[in-house]
Amino acid sequence: MTYLVIGVHSILSIALVVLILLHSGKGGVSGIFGGGMSETFSGTSVIEKNLTRVTVGVATAFFITTGLLVFLPSLRS
Repeated sequence: MTYLVIGVHSILSIALVVLILLHSGKGGVSGIFGGGMSETFSGTSVIEKNLTRVTVGVATAFFITTGLLVFLPSLRS
């Protein structure tokens, strides 16, 4: 069981990195500190919204498998 969770966790970690890298930048560091205030974030496309949903889903699954990897060994004892 542990090996199955490790395999799924590995696949999810690679998928999460790829999905995060697919997101478009929103102004960089200057946008964080108020330099990019003229940009509007309401004009996101359907593809970006779906990419965000998939990323959140993969991140949630990654979080769950991380918890399983923490608690599975303690359940065997």
